[in-house]
Amino acid sequence: MKIGILGGSFNPIHIGHCILASYICQNTDLDEVWLSVSPQNPFKADRQMLQSEHRLRMVRLATECCPSLRPCGIELELPIPSYTINTLHTLQERYPENEFKIIIGSDNWERFGNWKCSQQIMDDFGVIIYPRHGYAIKEPEHPNVRCIDAPLIEISSTYIRESIKKGKNMNFFLPEKVYQYI
Repeated sequence: MKIGILGGSFNPIHIGHCILASYICQNTDLDEVWLSVSPQNPFKADRQMLQSEHRLRMVRLATECCPSLRPCGIELELPIPSYTINTLHTLQERYPENEFKIIIGSDNWERFGNWKCSQQIMDDFGVIIYPRHGYAIKEPEHPNVRCIDAPLIEISSTYIRESIKKGKNMNFFLPEKVYQYI
């Protein structure tokens, strides 16, 4: 099977994440997209995050109605800082029958050369890039790197958390079971 790994803090997971994952799965040669909950992005400053078990539980709730989307907690088992190359090697060891690619936004692609073992990720696994507002994508010249014209969905987990704290109704921003869980 061909699996795309969409990593994120999912703090919380929202409909934008689900729409993106579903779109990419339906419009590429991927069989599934696994939403990998990350403990801490090494390129982002430490910030208040929900406990990892709550974030993983919300991803499970959000994906249970869609068989092509799966929750993945593998990064929560790995040493911190969490690097994509380590995640991919661990997945490859555990699931040798599958092929893995990472799914990243054009904002991350702009800095991809700074990632640990970025060339090896491209050579051995592959990258699917989706657009992010304000970050144009130049067509990559690597055969394992592909751009996809996914819809731009500007929803922020931070905005959702702050709005919930203020007592605002965020039910249309979250999958129903995630909204109930929160």
